[in-house]
Amino acid sequence: MSSISRRVFLKTTGGATVAGFAAPALICGLHAESPNERFQVGFVGTGPQGRANCRDFSDVSDLVALCDLDESYGLAPAMKDNKINRSKPITCSDYRRVLDRKDIDIVGIATPDHWHIKIAIEALLAGKHVFCEKPLTLTVDEGRLVRNAVKKSGKVFQVGTMQRSTELFQTAVLIVQKGHLGKIKRVICHIDGGLVSPPIPKAPIPSTLDWNTWLGQAPEAEYIATTEILERFGCPLHTRGHHEFRWFFDYAGGKFTDWGAHHVDVALWALRQDGAGQGPSKFNPVIAEHPIPLKDGYPTVHDQYQTASKFQVDCQMDDGIVLEVTSDSPHGNGIFFEGTQGNMHVSRGRIKGNVYENEKVQNSFTKDDYAAICHGKNLESDNIMIAHKRNMLACIRDGGLPMSDVFSNVQGINLCHIACIATRLGRELTWDPNAERFVNDDYANTFLSRTQRKGFEIPQV
Repeated sequence: MSSISRRVFLKTTGGATVAGFAAPALICGLHAESPNERFQVGFVGTGPQGRANCRDFSDVSDLVALCDLDESYGLAPAMKDNKINRSKPITCSDYRRVLDRKDIDIVGIATPDHWHIKIAIEALLAGKHVFCEKPLTLTVDEGRLVRNAVKKSGKVFQVGTMQRSTELFQTAVLIVQKGHLGKIKRVICHIDGGLVSPPIPKAPIPSTLDWNTWLGQAPEAEYIATTEILERFGCPLHTRGHHEFRWFFDYAGGKFTDWGAHHVDVALWALRQDGAGQGPSKFNPVIAEHPIPLKDGYPTVHDQYQTASKFQVDCQMDDGIVLEVTSDSPHGNGIFFEGTQGNMHVSRGRIKGNVYENEKVQNSFTKDDYAAICHGKNLESDNIMIAHKRNMLACIRDGGLPMSDVFSNVQGINLCHIACIATRLGRELTWDPNAERFVNDDYANTFLSRTQRKGFEIPQV
């Protein structure tokens, strides 16, 4: 097949970008469906990210059900969106109503992180295909459960790490894998630092929010929120709840899992270290700063943001490659590859590096090359968000793994969890990638799972 370079592709597509991503080139997908071929989708979690996903799904499927625990934050804005509402979906606050629908083929999930796996596993066991936002898991042990559930169900599961579906990141992966940088010595995943908050006051629970259910598997906690509003997301500026939950250990891992889910995933993909039993074995927290004091790895303050604000964790592979996960670097947000024959930095806006600027390198990649790293499938598209969903639908119809499959994704998010644990404990950890346990460290192993609150247990698969 003829080769296609990024420069030519962007020229022919008008340099289109979507939500901060560069236009994609070659990704698994399908062409538009006729109405009688469209899948039926029920979506759980219709906050800002969920609504974005719903708009994408509405282009390639029929949205027949929407679920959210908060009428004003999730469901009302979704039903006011003409694109989301055009299939006249039912609305509900209990996700089990979505799973019970026999006509629903796909369940989409964009809840807070600590709800992802419970809903996803129950959807798989109910015979649904699943699209789930990142970060996929809250703990390492949840990764084992969801892998088992996917294998048991045989259903297609697409994770919302859409960087895999962008031409820029695919090209970067090919540059590394084809040896244009020589032997890789170090990879820097710059994911920016976590937020810091002042003490957050206790506040009345919004009348439209089911707070007890929102807490789910996490421990009971008071609702805290400021009166100031974070306009971009329509929630309190500081809170334990909507959007800002990601800065509390009960529900998330801060920047490690928020942005690490993207960049670490691509870095391991490029290094061919995203398979079972692969990845780093040593985790050294060079920098580990948190907004509040920790004791034995647990927060001592509960009315302020808790997750790491500044950090650098050096994750060493057995072959000597160091993957650094950091809040700051000279290169800026993105992934920096240091090789014996050259360096390269890739972000959502561009690839930078002498090797990439070489026309011979750019023009050396064929459609077959892209297909080879995309589970054997490809498609040109000018909207990566929709293409990522089309990729999933194609795999439902034709078989095969989607771009962001569960098995490789768990490898990346596990690295993020382990790096987070290393900063919480403030010491180097040795990891056994095959056993998925820390070596000779019983205390560190207690951080690999959570005790779920009664009534919100995750099915053991």
